[in-house]
Amino acid sequence: MKKLIFVLLFGMALLFNQEANAQFGARVGANFANFDGFDFDSRTGLHAGIYYGLPLMDKLVIEPAIFYSQKGYKSADNSASGRITENLDYIDIPVLVRYQILEGLNLFAGPQGSFLFSRKYEQGGMVSKTKEVVRGYDIAGVIGAGANLPLGLNVQASYDFGLVDLNYFNFNVKNRVFKLALGKNF
Repeated sequence: MKKLIFVLLFGMALLFNQEANAQFGARVGANFANFDGFDFDSRTGLHAGIYYGLPLMDKLVIEPAIFYSQKGYKSADNSASGRITENLDYIDIPVLVRYQILEGLNLFAGPQGSFLFSRKYEQGGMVSKTKEVVRGYDIAGVIGAGANLPLGLNVQASYDFGLVDLNYFNFNVKNRVFKLALGKNF
């Protein structure tokens, strides 16, 4: 029993020590999204959300987050059918591992789960909001680099690559998103 109490107290002490060093923050940025498998133009959108950086070791941080993220594509204006825009809005939940390679500079990678929040497809004058033509979730990998700036600010560039077939109108496509972001630690 004494060993169990010691382990629990030791674990709580480690947790409180980690909590003191943790970094909560908010991030907003631009998305440049497209589908792998089709020749479309990128949809420019945004992403915004919050993150929580928890130091694991001296140069290693785990960072879970939750973001609203705009994805999809747009087509060139085709005189026969008109321009197509596909707006897919997701709730992204990445869990990144950041490694500080130099003072203020880090590389990161990790998995990301996404849930389809809304959809708006436009072609000519037709609008469809049904989500039945695309899978309601996505699983992706995320890689990127970030830099810490003065005043608790940070910038990062990242690339999300979908790992799951979206079954978009029965076609095998995957989300691809390049992101640029500005964050603030609190």
